[in-house]
Amino acid sequence: MQEGIQLPTIVVVGDQSSGKSSVLESLAGISLPRGQGICTRVPLIMRLENHLSPQPEIFLEFDGKVLPTDEENISNAISAATEEIAGHGKGISDTPLTLIVKKKGVPDLTMVDLPGITRVPVHGQPDDIYEQISRIIMEFITPEESVILNVLSASVDFTTCESIRMSQKVDKNGERTLAVVTKADKAPEGLLEKVTADDVNIGLGYVCVRNRIGDESYDEARALEATLFETHPLLSTISKSMVGIPVLAQRLVQIQASIIVKCLPDIVRKINDKLSANMEDMNKLPKNLGSVAEAMTAFMHVLGCAKESLRKILIRAEFDEYPDVLEMHCTARLAEMLNQYSDQLQSNTKESESKHNFLRDEIKDLEETKAIGLPNFLPRTAFLVQLQKKVKGIYSAPFEFVDKIWNYIENVVVRVLKHHSDNYPQLSFSIRRAALNLVAKKKKQSIDWVMDIVEMEKLTDYTCNPEYVTALNQLMAQQGKVMEAVRDHGMPPEVHVNGFGQVDVAHLRNNVEIVQEAFDLKMRMTAYWKIVLRRMVDCMALHLLFSLQNLVNKDLEMEIIQSCWAHREMDCSGCSTSLLLWRRSVRG
Repeated sequence: MQEGIQLPTIVVVGDQSSGKSSVLESLAGISLPRGQGICTRVPLIMRLENHLSPQPEIFLEFDGKVLPTDEENISNAISAATEEIAGHGKGISDTPLTLIVKKKGVPDLTMVDLPGITRVPVHGQPDDIYEQISRIIMEFITPEESVILNVLSASVDFTTCESIRMSQKVDKNGERTLAVVTKADKAPEGLLEKVTADDVNIGLGYVCVRNRIGDESYDEARALEATLFETHPLLSTISKSMVGIPVLAQRLVQIQASIIVKCLPDIVRKINDKLSANMEDMNKLPKNLGSVAEAMTAFMHVLGCAKESLRKILIRAEFDEYPDVLEMHCTARLAEMLNQYSDQLQSNTKESESKHNFLRDEIKDLEETKAIGLPNFLPRTAFLVQLQKKVKGIYSAPFEFVDKIWNYIENVVVRVLKHHSDNYPQLSFSIRRAALNLVAKKKKQSIDWVMDIVEMEKLTDYTCNPEYVTALNQLMAQQGKVMEAVRDHGMPPEVHVNGFGQVDVAHLRNNVEIVQEAFDLKMRMTAYWKIVLRRMVDCMALHLLFSLQNLVNKDLEMEIIQSCWAHREMDCSGCSTSLLLWRRSVRG
């Protein structure tokens, strides 16, 4: 049961003062705590075993302790153990107390006695006493393997009993519910009709009993019970198969046997499944590394498994090791981040000028880059000034992407290495440190690479991509209509330019001589900038894939070897000597 395998259990439930403890006393032939209010404050697991010896053996088990006791002191021992578990007062606890009774003549039964149901807390009880008791009862009666022994007082209407309502929640048809009707001698009127009408779906039937009264011995109580159901004018009409503690004991043994037969194959299967799972876990544990060869084999195994896992998730897009962990579907996540990076570059360079500022910046830069020379030649310096402004506008995006991407890769690599090295504590720390060091180096290399790329884009303008000429020609084809709108003051001052929308050219009519160069500059920059952005995304993707290939196939293994050697944390049975030889062979 500690392993989560539910065993067949008879669970005794009933309203407060319904006579549950009296029924259990009669079955076990021992005295249990009695009194007003809740007597059972913890789940009491009673294991009854028919004992050939005339001397009974009785002991309690709780909190890892085993306390022997005897028939005279059992009630006090249970009360003391209950106070130790649930505290003094009238509070309850879900920590079970086990009572083992080996006694001649008792039925072989295991039953669980639960606190009686009460709705109104009395002094000393918590306000949510009903909720606490309900939770404990539902926990025990819900499993399909549980037989519910519902104890009902003959003096109440069965349909109003709270214990019946609870059992019907988990056993609607009553297929695993048996009812015990106590205090039959106190309320015999109409009892026959109650137990034969079965208005509350008690599938396993009813057994009516007489509780032991006062100082009666158990033998005296059974004799008086038998006489009652034989001679009482009303109770004698009830079938003899439905009355008496002996009948109840026999029914419980039969029910317990049948449910064991029913559940045993499933229990055996669960035990075998649990055993197989535990054996599989044990097989994953490392063997004792008693030699250099064993230590090196373990080290090679960890490295090999980790590298293969990383190849799968970082390069080959195979996610069978982490089917439900989306964070470890690395190729998909890397593609998402690259797309976000591309979108960020695009959004950072969108035209922010209004339709009334068309060509203002270009005219300003052309004015500032004038030089003595022939007219109608576009100064290259103006183009570079524009280019440097645009590169500056996206300057931080590549570095933020590099930081984000390598932080993600670091988490993935560390997680994979931890998974494969957890069973080798002498390796785990060094391997993790090596992974962090390697990713830090890779990030630094990427930052340096990005720095070079960004500076190169600022330094000069070049592309052999034919799309540049195509895009430029399409944009320059609009120059005529723009210049016409600029020169002809009678035309509307707004004109549509593809890629820029509706623009106002009224402010350009005073600078006609430079507008044509400014338009040329803007269109060239627009066509070229698309090439630049695509180049920065494509180069970043290629750099990332190349870096990951090197990390998995070359760098990771060497970094781990060097880290373990440097810190001597592989020094296990001469393992460092073998590691040195291997390190030299790898270098060679």
